[in-house]
Amino acid sequence: MSAETHPQRETHSFQAEIQQLLSLVINSLYSHQEIFLRELVSNASDALDKLRFRAITEPELLKDEPALELRIVPDADKGTLTIEDTGIGMTHDELVKNLGTIAHSGSREFLQALAQKGKNDVQLIGQFGVGFYSAYLVADRVEVVSRAAGETTAWKWASEAHGTFTVEPAERAARGTAITLHLKADQKEFLDEWKLKQLITQYSDYVGHPIKLQVTKHVGSGDTQATETALEVVNKASALWQRPKSDITDEQYQEFYKHLTHDYDKPLAWTHFKADGTQQFTGLLFVPRHPPFDLNSQQQRGVRLFVKRVFIMDRCEDLVPQWLRFVRGVIDSDDLPLNVSREMLQDSQVVRAIRKHVVKKSLDLLEKLAKDKPDDYRAFWESFGTVLKEGLTLETEYREKLGALVRYESSREEGL
Repeated sequence: MSAETHPQRETHSFQAEIQQLLSLVINSLYSHQEIFLRELVSNASDALDKLRFRAITEPELLKDEPALELRIVPDADKGTLTIEDTGIGMTHDELVKNLGTIAHSGSREFLQALAQKGKNDVQLIGQFGVGFYSAYLVADRVEVVSRAAGETTAWKWASEAHGTFTVEPAERAARGTAITLHLKADQKEFLDEWKLKQLITQYSDYVGHPIKLQVTKHVGSGDTQATETALEVVNKASALWQRPKSDITDEQYQEFYKHLTHDYDKPLAWTHFKADGTQQFTGLLFVPRHPPFDLNSQQQRGVRLFVKRVFIMDRCEDLVPQWLRFVRGVIDSDDLPLNVSREMLQDSQVVRAIRKHVVKKSLDLLEKLAKDKPDDYRAFWESFGTVLKEGLTLETEYREKLGALVRYESSREEGL
């Protein structure tokens, strides 16, 4: 990646893979433009989660802006839509790296997988997590102003996705990131507050931070009537897994799964449970319909760990054995300390108890799927059977349950 440096502004070239990804996203998802908002809100939510976690040991990071929230601001006069968060923010180097290169070690495998499919696969693109680049589905120019938590300098990243981007110093009063989309002429519907409310409610109602939309209100009456803008909370801002199961519809579970995984398809099955014994924790686990591109990668997404509703880590290996690595979801524990480290997790009796429960619930879910929906289980087995069979050699405790779930091809009849 080359960089041309000016006194105030640097011009960089996108990494070759990024340019390829940009083209794929724009050409493959053109009929799914509205997902850009879900993707950008999801990224902003992650930035807020990261800040909240760091603030446990560095509370001074919250001084300049105590609120943890997202703000969405449409501007009809300028034709822009801004998605802003008060999260962890990015430094100069992080802007260049995160938005100009592919940090994922599996990026080349991802691109190879796309090439092998011989088509632009929407599922695969979404699972790769290229959410930021979906902004170019609706915008011809994107500007990002960010100030990292604990830093005094802000930086502005800008690009029209034509091969280069610029980075220069900027003004921002507090930490966080603001992404401004200069909307294409035929995408101005995304300035309409009712359209935005509908999309936020549909895709992002489960984000655990307030999403505030700037709306226009009429005040006064007659000759004194005027308009003013105000920020209005649109989402419920509560963790879905903490709600009673009876209050959650199948559609809400499915949309939460998509928000969590960036998958574009519904999950095959899910289980929502609460343990109130020696350890108290809540779990919401999903079985995907298709194998993610990173299923066998060290970077694969897995089960997210929360402690008392605070996000701790994205892929908690100690909660789920390798032979269940296709399972996605969240575990929220009331018994682990907020400052838990990966090393502490390895030696934790609490984690061992949760892991045992997760395995049991996952196998129960697969048994139910096999019994109630054999066609769906056949689809599961074709996607994940080789992974599940690893458990037969790795786990003596679950060998009987796993044996009942194994499917073999029969010479007497077609299929499994």
